[in-house]
Amino acid sequence: MLNFSLTPEQEAFRQKVRAFALKEVLPVAAYYDEKDETPKVVIRKAYEAGLINLDIPQKYGGQGLGLLESCLATEEMAAACAGTATSLFDNSLGMEPVLLSKNEAIKERYLPKIAKEFKMICFATSEPTMGSDVSAIRCQVAKDGDSYILNGTKYWITNGGLADYASVFATVDPKSKHEGICAFLVEMNWPGVTVGRPIPKMGQRCSNTVGIHFNNVRVPLENMLAEPGKGFVLAMKTFARTRPTIGAFGVGAARSAMEHALDYAKKRRAFGSAISGFQAIQFKLAEMYQKVETARLLTWRSAWESDQGRDANVSASIAKMYATEAALEVANEALQVFAGYGYTKMFPVEKILRDVRLLRIYEGTSEVQRVILAGYLLGAYQPIMPALEDLPMHREVDPLSAEAGQTAWRCRMCGHVHYGDEAPEQCPYCFFPKTAFKRMGQAD
Repeated sequence: MLNFSLTPEQEAFRQKVRAFALKEVLPVAAYYDEKDETPKVVIRKAYEAGLINLDIPQKYGGQGLGLLESCLATEEMAAACAGTATSLFDNSLGMEPVLLSKNEAIKERYLPKIAKEFKMICFATSEPTMGSDVSAIRCQVAKDGDSYILNGTKYWITNGGLADYASVFATVDPKSKHEGICAFLVEMNWPGVTVGRPIPKMGQRCSNTVGIHFNNVRVPLENMLAEPGKGFVLAMKTFARTRPTIGAFGVGAARSAMEHALDYAKKRRAFGSAISGFQAIQFKLAEMYQKVETARLLTWRSAWESDQGRDANVSASIAKMYATEAALEVANEALQVFAGYGYTKMFPVEKILRDVRLLRIYEGTSEVQRVILAGYLLGAYQPIMPALEDLPMHREVDPLSAEAGQTAWRCRMCGHVHYGDEAPEQCPYCFFPKTAFKRMGQAD
């Protein structure tokens, strides 16, 4: 039986995050967006309130909550400020390779620190010359005794300028593509680690984004998260776990854009009445609401599947693709409802529009999600309908009539169905020979 209700504990948790977002995040969002600076004080308050690092297992000192709870929290934070929400929940992205790693010792050493000491961890795969193509990593490591020497540059790293640790993906040989990729946990204060200036961005300005350069950084062997040849799989598993959260970013931001547009439409008057009375505006609001609700259901489903231990790769791609594209559409239409006022910084929708534009790009672009889904459809998907050449389309003989019982043959080229003991020597429609026909069975 399907049940779309949250548990009392989940609902209480959602209300707790919502109250925090409205009190602590929303009032400072515009200010830090204008400054192009991450409100680290808010991140610390969220940590102290137990609203980040949700997925650290209890045996390492964490709360042991599921991905669904993370999505609930992300939606509420993103509704207040999508940029701040990105930095708030980047610890979960940075930690995911550690959680998925088979290196139990590294979990015992670092996860309790992150849970109890307000330590931040970032995720470093992207580079200046590669984004979604993880197999094209050029950041390189070389074995040196009981250590690896790390050299190269990572780029687009969220919280890279704030983090204490980084989950870094590198390769032992760039030419080997997937086969050479490995992963390590790097401490950001190690010699040879240099953090670049914050990257100036169109949106998500409340989220720290930098490049990180590694110059002969010595990484102990015990800090390996995935050995060469297994790093690519670890990265893909990480994305499958974290993409539902990106969907939740879209849901939260879109919900706020819709609510702002709804409020404005009720109060703004034109041609003698509130613009909410105009069908053109009503249709926009209806479309916004439909997209928010649909995006939330897809996001929850993918998070639930992951929490159940199922392979959520496909549902996560669907949620990420739909919710992020819907968020952009909702924010854009919300600004249209505001018209000229929406284009100014005195109203919130222009910031939402700038913030959500990134969602279609990071953690796998919308195009990459389409590649994933097309690969699934063309490979693993199992159709319910019979193949076209086996489709029982009896147009000339009623299967329920007295003529039923005749053998049917279907032309695999044009679809013509012939009745008789044998296929015709030639199709009367496309003129393909007898070999083009396949026996369908009897018309009964």
